[in-house]
Amino acid sequence: MPVIMGTAGHIDHGKTTLIKALTGIDCDRLAEEKKRGITIELGFAFMDLPGGTRLGVIDVPGHERFVKNMVAGAAGIDFVTLVIAADEGVMPQTREHLDICTLLGVETGVVALTKCDMVDEDWLAMVTDDVRGILAGTFLADAPIFPVSSHTGAGLPELRAALSELADAFAPKRRSDLARLPIDRVFTLRGHGTVVTGTLIAGSFAVGDDVRLFPTDKRSKIRSLQSHGETVDVSPAGRRTAVNLAGLEVEDIERGEVLALPGTLFPDTVWEVELLCLASAPRGIKHRTEVHLHHGTREIQARVHLLDRDKLEPGETAVCQLRFPEPMAGVHGDRVVIRSGAPLRTMAGGRVLTPMTRKLKRHTEATSTLLAELATATGPALAALQLRRAGVEGLGFARLMTLTDLESKALDKALTSLCDKGGAALVDREGKEGRHYVHGDTVAELTISLAAFVAAYHKREPLKLGVSRSELASTWGKALSPKLFHLMVERLLRAGKLATEGDVIRLPDHKVSLASDQAKLRGILLAAYQKGGLTPPNIKDILEPLDLTFKEAQPVYKVLQDEGLIIKAQENMYFCAEAIKALIEKVQAYYAAGATDMGPAEFRELTGLSRKFLIALLEYLDKDKITVRVGDKRQLRKR
Repeated sequence: MPVIMGTAGHIDHGKTTLIKALTGIDCDRLAEEKKRGITIELGFAFMDLPGGTRLGVIDVPGHERFVKNMVAGAAGIDFVTLVIAADEGVMPQTREHLDICTLLGVETGVVALTKCDMVDEDWLAMVTDDVRGILAGTFLADAPIFPVSSHTGAGLPELRAALSELADAFAPKRRSDLARLPIDRVFTLRGHGTVVTGTLIAGSFAVGDDVRLFPTDKRSKIRSLQSHGETVDVSPAGRRTAVNLAGLEVEDIERGEVLALPGTLFPDTVWEVELLCLASAPRGIKHRTEVHLHHGTREIQARVHLLDRDKLEPGETAVCQLRFPEPMAGVHGDRVVIRSGAPLRTMAGGRVLTPMTRKLKRHTEATSTLLAELATATGPALAALQLRRAGVEGLGFARLMTLTDLESKALDKALTSLCDKGGAALVDREGKEGRHYVHGDTVAELTISLAAFVAAYHKREPLKLGVSRSELASTWGKALSPKLFHLMVERLLRAGKLATEGDVIRLPDHKVSLASDQAKLRGILLAAYQKGGLTPPNIKDILEPLDLTFKEAQPVYKVLQDEGLIIKAQENMYFCAEAIKALIEKVQAYYAAGATDMGPAEFRELTGLSRKFLIALLEYLDKDKITVRVGDKRQLRKR
């Protein structure tokens, strides 16, 4: 598996010279670097090891003014060679580079004491002891220290053997999915066009892949790939990679952007980060402090929002929110480094927990509980936590990939298990971001809410059979996606907790019950309309003898409609449903006998009705899609 080694150390301690002695490659490519004799930009080389492994090498600048470039290079390394000049010993950037490597999660490496030919043995022994003391308590506490001279070659075989052994035994923790290349160089290559370079920190790229630049989402396609100077068809994670991009100019791309596959990253302006303030920091970090944030190869201003305290003291760790002036594209587990504004100094760093989130309230019990869960949750538990936080909006598979430490197969298995146990529900199999899920607790809460809503509706409208799906969707379900609304209704119907009649949803035990006086009115109204048939009485003629207004009687009219016993043809005109049914059969028989259309005169002859009822019924037949009006005539509607 590809491995990347990075250098670290103070300016003029011989990092670049050492790399040239080990690899034969001069990493100082800029004219200004050669003129000034210092490294300004990142340099890249490789070393073929005896076991067949090609070790990628990133050479970083040591000057304090170029620490941001150092961070950009260190963000992609697997282990470090800390370079310390034997004639000077540990210097300020030695310490800061060591801190940065610690914050970026580097866990192993070696130490090279360069320029050993310029000191005597006693001095070398003293410096070695001093270095060992400085490294105590760090990830390099037990690292081997190799005195070397890039000029005489002393110690280089031993250092090269140690690097080979370390690289062969190293098992990088890289995801096989979510291909990402933080861009550290952009240039034009004659005859090829725009080229970007970087360390492929996860996944793989292949020639012909459609890719995107994040956070801008600019589109491109991979024309060709190179790794360590060789043209390749596929470049895996852990390789220094040059990507020739189609359709983009150099000015379209900025260092710090991330090259990835479409639909895999979701830039946001708020992240949650587990932040460690270095014990060596001269002061703590107060709430809302503005800082320089380094993530991958990008540097951006950020504001630290402490949620459970007002100040993060040196040596303390806390989960906080970082807020950015523009979206940043990250993945759970990414590392960040924070430097103070004035003077510029590395203060803190840590790992990204949630690279897209909502702002949280400070100093609340709910926030404190959430922060504790975020700091410890991994795997399926982390997927469940992020689903619970998403509420009714839920999360697509692609977002869950960036929000958890699970690769696609493991995530799929975790979500399937959650669904089987009721911990999650699959809402949409073909969502915009892949399969879409909501948390089981959200489903349970919605179940209770929906049943309670229908019960309250019955209480409010006792004379109605239930609530229509459309009304239910626009009132109770207005905050839900259509598919989640459908899922909730169908779940309750299957469980027998709701019942349906046509388009109406009701509780299973709900029945329309009229009070004795309303029951009596129902009988009077039904008898009147059954007797009237297609010539029903005026509403006023029915209700005046009963000393009732239509408003008072309207609920009983609605009950008769819901029961399918009367039909409303137009405002304040109702007909017996049986009479309407017989009329429709008569009209259909009229057309079946060979008639092609029917005007008011033919309808009058067919029914014997007066104009008062004739027009209302003709319009009702149109509305009920029995007939269709063409000019002054009606034709039978084709079904």
